[in-house]
Amino acid sequence: MASLLVFLDASSNFCAVTKVGFSLLRIGGFGSYMLSMDEKTYKLIGEDYPGNRAEDVKNPGLLWMMGFTFVVSFLGLFSLVPLRKVMVLDYKLTYPSGTATAMLINSFHTSSGAELARKQVSCLGKYLSISFFWSCFKWFFSGVGGSCGFDNFPSLGLALYKNTFYFDFSPTYIGCGLICPHIVNCSVLLGAIISWGFLWPFVSRHAGDWYPADLGANDFKGLYGYKVFVAISLILGDGLYNLIKIIAITFKETCKISTRQKDLPIFKEVLDSDTSKRLLEEKKRDEVFLKDRIPFWFAASGYVGLAAISTATIPIIFPPLKWYLVLCSYIIAPALAFCNSYGTGLTDWNLASTYGKIGLFIFASLVGSNGGVIAGLAACGVMMSIVSTAADLMQDFKTGYLTLSSARSMFVSQLVGTAMGCVIAPLTFWLYWSAFDIGSPDSPYKAPYAIIYREMAILGIQGFSELPKHCLELCLFFFAVAVAVNFLRDVTPKRVSQFIPIPMAMSVPFYIGAYFAIDMFVGTVILFVWERLNRKEAEDYSGAVASGLICGDGIWTIPSAILSIFRINPPICMYFGPSSGS
Repeated sequence: MASLLVFLDASSNFCAVTKVGFSLLRIGGFGSYMLSMDEKTYKLIGEDYPGNRAEDVKNPGLLWMMGFTFVVSFLGLFSLVPLRKVMVLDYKLTYPSGTATAMLINSFHTSSGAELARKQVSCLGKYLSISFFWSCFKWFFSGVGGSCGFDNFPSLGLALYKNTFYFDFSPTYIGCGLICPHIVNCSVLLGAIISWGFLWPFVSRHAGDWYPADLGANDFKGLYGYKVFVAISLILGDGLYNLIKIIAITFKETCKISTRQKDLPIFKEVLDSDTSKRLLEEKKRDEVFLKDRIPFWFAASGYVGLAAISTATIPIIFPPLKWYLVLCSYIIAPALAFCNSYGTGLTDWNLASTYGKIGLFIFASLVGSNGGVIAGLAACGVMMSIVSTAADLMQDFKTGYLTLSSARSMFVSQLVGTAMGCVIAPLTFWLYWSAFDIGSPDSPYKAPYAIIYREMAILGIQGFSELPKHCLELCLFFFAVAVAVNFLRDVTPKRVSQFIPIPMAMSVPFYIGAYFAIDMFVGTVILFVWERLNRKEAEDYSGAVASGLICGDGIWTIPSAILSIFRINPPICMYFGPSSGS
C-alpha cells in the first residue's frame, strides 16, 4: 500500500509540474497582450487610428519577458492556499479536468485483484480510445479556419446555429456533463437560454441605436462589450458573495470549521448501501489531504513578499504602470482568483482572459492617454497570471486529493512547474518570433488577438463612457441578480435550494456561447437516465467513462499540434449552409 501511495504521489506531482509549465504558454500573453505592445500591431491598427500612439510600443525581448513572467506567475499559487479545504472538501467542487486526471492516474496504479478497479480501468481505456479516434476522425473534416467540420455542425438547425445553439460532438464537454452535478449542468443550460436565446438577440435588434451596427465581432463598443461585462457581473456577484460568506463564517466560528450543509453551493452526494465503505475512503482522502498543512503565515508572507518584489519590478519593465497601481492590482487579485477558481471548479472553464480584460480596461482608463495602452496591457498580464495559476493549483489539489497525494508536494510541484514555465514559455515564443513572421496578416501565425487586445486598451483609455448604451445598467442588474439568487439558495429549505440555479455556472455561456452547454446537458441527461436504470453501475463507472472521454480528446491535441507545426492541414472542409432554394 505504501509503495502504491508513493507511485500515486509521484504521478500526480509529475502531472502538476508538466501541466503548469505548459499552461504558461497559454496564459503568458505571447499571442495576445504581449504581442499587442509591438510595433507591428501598432502599424496594423493604423498610425492614424485615434488613441494609437507610437509611444505605446514595446517590442518583444527575451530578457524582459522572462523577468515579467517570473515576477507575476508565482503570486497566484500563494493567493488561495488557505482556502484549499473550503474549495475541495467543504464545497466539494468537481474540477472535472482534475477529476479526470486523477481517474487516469489511479488506473495506472490500481491494486491488483480488485475486480471493480479492473473493470473501471477497462472502461476508462475503452472510452479514452473511442474519444481519441473520434477526435482524429473529426480532424479530417475540419478544414482550414474555424467554420468547418463537426465542431460547427448545425444539429439544431441553421437559425439556432447562428445563436450558437448546436451540438458539436465534443467528448470533453460530454465528459464534463457526466462529472459535474446535475444542478451545474442545468444552470449552464439556463444561462445559455437566457443569454443567447433572449438577451443577446434582444440587444442585437437595437444595433444602430444602442451601438453602431457596423462594428466587428470583438469590438467592446458593440455586442461584445455587453457579453464580456454582463458575464463579469454575474461572476463577480456570485464569487464575491461566496467569498464574503466564507470570511464571515470563519470569523464567526473563530477559525473552527464545522459541518454546515446549508452553506454549500452544491447539494450533498447521495450515498447508497455502500455508505460505510465510501465514508472510510473519503475519510482517508481527507486525512491525507489535510496531513501536510501549508501554514497560513507561509502563504500570506509568500504573497506579500512576492507582491512587494513585483511592485518594485514591474514599473521598471513597464514605466506607465506605476507602483501604486501594481499594488492595487495585488490587493484585489485574490478576490478575482477565488471567483475564477470557484467557476473552474463548477464548469471546468478557466476564464482568466475575462479577468485580464477587467484589469486591462480599468487600468488603461486610470492611466489615461499618456501610456494607458501599455499600462492596461501589462495589468491584463498581471491579472491573467494570478487568477489562472490559482485555478490551476486548485485543479491540481483536486487531483492530489483523489489520488491520495500530499498537498504540500503538489504545491512544491506547482512551484517547480511554474519556474520551468517562466523559462520554457518565453524561449519557445522567442524561437517562433525569430523564425516566423508572427502577427503578419500573410503569415501562418496571424495572432489575431494582438489587434483585439490593443484596441481594447485604446478603448479603455476613453473610459466606461465609451461602452454601448445601457451596458452598465445591465451589469448592475445581473450583479444584483447573482447576489439575490445566492441569498435565496442560503435561506430556502434544502429541498427547494437544490433546484435553484448557480449564477457562476450560468455566467459562462453568456460570454463563451451556448454550444458547450448543449454538450454538458447531453452528458447530464445520459447520467440521469443511467442512474434511473442502474444507480450502482452509474456510480461505479460514470467517472471512468467521463475521464476517458476527456482524456482521449485531450491526448489528440498532441498529434493535432504536431500536424499543425508541420503545416499539414485537414483534407476536407465539411460546411453547412442553406439550400439554394431557401
